[in-house]
Amino acid sequence: MRLGVLGGTFDPPHIGHLLAASDACEALALDKVLFVPAKVPPYKSRTVQASPEQRLEMLALTLGSDPRFEASRLELERDGLSFTVDTLDALAKGTPGVSLFMLIGEDLAAQIAGWRDASRIADLATIVVLVRATTATQSALESTLPMTKLATRRIELSSTEIRDRVRAGRSIHGFVTDAVSAFIDAAGLYR
Repeated sequence: MRLGVLGGTFDPPHIGHLLAASDACEALALDKVLFVPAKVPPYKSRTVQASPEQRLEMLALTLGSDPRFEASRLELERDGLSFTVDTLDALAKGTPGVSLFMLIGEDLAAQIAGWRDASRIADLATIVVLVRATTATQSALESTLPMTKLATRRIELSSTEIRDRVRAGRSIHGFVTDAVSAFIDAAGLYR
């Protein structure tokens, strides 16, 4: 089985996440992409606003019934900080014979070498950097770890921008799915 792993805070998940995952799924012939929300992200814990359960629910709403995608509770059920190496290790042990592909954004390529047990991450999974076809620079991908570059049709969109739009009373239609927009509104998130 070829399994893509896309981790993050997903606060909230948006259309850009879906497009990147879809491109990776097709280009890498992945059987599935697992979206793994961090329970306690080690580098962003102060900026996460929605609860882990709310972020998982928004992911489920975003992914809908697409059989290529699945939202995972893996990090939500583990105590402590959510380290990528622990998640990949659990997936490798829990799915014998699996080939893991860790999908990361271009912004994380320069940081990953400083993550906990980075060399073990590279042993457990192929690190795939999702880059915009027109903006990928070699310096952004320079690392002591082996990485594969994958051009995607990512859009200029961030969870921060969506939270800011909600806070300002502006529409997020087209940024997130309608189901996620309704969830954010009903839960009073990001106000």
